[in-house]
Amino acid sequence: MTSVATPAVSALSITPADHISLKDIAQAHDVRFLLATFVDMTGKPCAKLVPVEAADELEAGAMGFAGYAAGLIGQKPQDSDLIAVPDLASFTPVPFIKEGLAIIHCDPHVDGKPWPYAPRVILKNTLARLAGKGMQAKIGAEVEYFLVNRNDDGTLSTADARDDSPRPCYDARGVTRMYDHLTSISEAMNSLGWGNYANDHEDAAGQFEQNFNYADALTTADRVVSLRYILNILAEQRGMTATFMPKPFTDRTGTGLHFHLSLWSGAEALFPAGSGANNNSAGTTGTDDGGRGLGLSALAYSFIGGILEHAPALQAFLAPTVNSYKRSGATTSSSGATWSPRKASFGGNDRTHMIRVPDNKRIELRSGDGSANPYLAIATAIEAGLDGVERAVDPGMPSGPGESKPGAHLLPATLLHAVEALRKDPVILASLSGDAEIGKYYADAKEEEFLSWHNQVSDWEIRTYLTSI
Repeated sequence: MTSVATPAVSALSITPADHISLKDIAQAHDVRFLLATFVDMTGKPCAKLVPVEAADELEAGAMGFAGYAAGLIGQKPQDSDLIAVPDLASFTPVPFIKEGLAIIHCDPHVDGKPWPYAPRVILKNTLARLAGKGMQAKIGAEVEYFLVNRNDDGTLSTADARDDSPRPCYDARGVTRMYDHLTSISEAMNSLGWGNYANDHEDAAGQFEQNFNYADALTTADRVVSLRYILNILAEQRGMTATFMPKPFTDRTGTGLHFHLSLWSGAEALFPAGSGANNNSAGTTGTDDGGRGLGLSALAYSFIGGILEHAPALQAFLAPTVNSYKRSGATTSSSGATWSPRKASFGGNDRTHMIRVPDNKRIELRSGDGSANPYLAIATAIEAGLDGVERAVDPGMPSGPGESKPGAHLLPATLLHAVEALRKDPVILASLSGDAEIGKYYADAKEEEFLSWHNQVSDWEIRTYLTSI
């Protein structure tokens, strides 16, 4: 975990006893305007641009939003305002976007209370439940995206016209041609103390990934939201569009959002074998007593078991759009692989599994895609894993390379299938702020999204059916 590295006041080092105001922090960083930001359930960033002169009003809870207008966040037109309450620890200066600008992530409140439909509030509620069991979550995220242009006829093309190889992954020439863009993003992340350590061309033409260090769960989710914003704006400034759409091209690999998860008790990592013997509420020991060979604790295996058991319902949050299932349903791509799991399996250092175990300190959840809301994806994955820990779920032996168990859950084929799985899973349905009604609201909205798409007549239907009878 890293913090904002500046010679001025660091927001992440502030404690309640310091009594340093948002205005103090902003002025110390030469910030003149604040983007008071939160996301709706789809992950859309919503914000008001607040001059530093009004920072005290923002901090005092005077900035109201019409929640229904903001998006999918559980409000009706007649409801009270959402009040954006800033989290000072999330203060993020972004002078590389606009000189004097900063992002501040906010927790929406309604009538003086945290709004339980707000994704950041949902994640904080899950983390509070985790803390009640003496544990914390650390998360790393792999943010993939495409750089494209929108053509006059509405089609998409790769922003770099020379990037047209069927297998361009890690191509040094493609990276070099996008040097200005990639280095501007890298320098932005490093100026914020995020620890960018790699920038690469991904598996599809026009696709890139830029990695940063893991941190606590809330910080990482905030950084994913901030990075998407940064990528969008800096790409636009160069005449390109950065898209996190899971499958913008039929014949190419889709865009993932993979999460690396680990549980800790203070400074002690709980996933390695022999650790955290007393942290599994089901009473199992912390040793790898199953002979599974991955070096994980019993708690880690139960956490994996919970995710695998709830995998179909989790996909409503990890793959939350109609387009998501064009990615996960693909059987191949121009490169020869989809890198998208189709069954709920786990194994060692094998990227065909839903859960990859690259080492004994973490697991990688690989079924999420670029459209996932990081707050909801992380919260529901933790809730699924916690359910596994509480019930001492045994995931069995790991699957071999490219294999899965005959009884492994098939991941949903469409968004509608994912919604149906969510409605049938009481644990995941009630995982959003502990309220099944919020889960039902989300499921209803996603069913409506699916039906809205389904009711559109496509070119494929015209080609297939127009003269077939």
